[in-house]
Amino acid sequence: MNYDKTFGNRMFDAVNYTLLLIIAVVCVLPFVYVLAISFTSPSEVAKGGLILFPKEWSLSAYKYIFSTDTLMRSMLVSIYITVVGTFINLLFTALMAYPLAKKQLRGRQTILLAVLFTMLFSGGMIPTYFVVKGLHLTNTLWSLMIPSAISAFNLIVLKNFFQEIPDGLEDSAKIDGCTDLGVLFRIVLPLSLPAMATFGLFYAVAHWNQFFNAIIYINDNAKWPIQVLLREIIMLAQSRIGDTGFDEAEIQPLTIRMAVIVFATLPILIVYPFLQKHFTKGVLLGSVKG
Repeated sequence: MNYDKTFGNRMFDAVNYTLLLIIAVVCVLPFVYVLAISFTSPSEVAKGGLILFPKEWSLSAYKYIFSTDTLMRSMLVSIYITVVGTFINLLFTALMAYPLAKKQLRGRQTILLAVLFTMLFSGGMIPTYFVVKGLHLTNTLWSLMIPSAISAFNLIVLKNFFQEIPDGLEDSAKIDGCTDLGVLFRIVLPLSLPAMATFGLFYAVAHWNQFFNAIIYINDNAKWPIQVLLREIIMLAQSRIGDTGFDEAEIQPLTIRMAVIVFATLPILIVYPFLQKHFTKGVLLGSVKG
């Protein structure tokens, strides 16, 4: 009997496909709704109801959010924070995870316990602010990158990944004259691209969504990342429509909010397909291998 053609097997596949289709629709539907509202005319939005495809197209919301000359500046700030901050995250995490992966390191357990302690307890917002202020990082972009340079969770996972690399590869490199840093950058990191791509994506998304720390540490609006600026645009949309030359009949705060969400999400959606292959491998770092 061919098991693949049995009735029970076909029913099992049908149920699985149906459930996966329902989950996919539930996940995609909010994005479709947000995108549709952002391109819908204010008069149609004012009628209310669920809109998944605009009957009357309009770019008024996007014209409004681009009416301020500070939008692109904030976008460049966010790109800078994301690129430089992610590089710092990956560099510092790898430099700390590699020696901790060596069981012969003195004080290794003590350091790991200290790292684990930070996952359970933190100093809180006020002590952290005083630390950042004491280091003269307030009102600088470094305040959004240096305090979060290493994630304890990512550090431990990357340390475990480094431990799975055969010691023979490192010994061969050292015989050829490589230093410890040479082994890390020439042998270990090239073999760890799936892990680095995965953590890089996590770090990049966190930096791109940087919001709360920017409000606390940044006072100069010229240094605001895109998330903070878009928050201001949403909050002031209703009161400033007349100031920017837009009439209330030509624009709706709801369409502005949706256009802001699309604008803030689009860069990450564009980057993700290029990292998808490595990301798929990287999420299985902790799996049991046979």
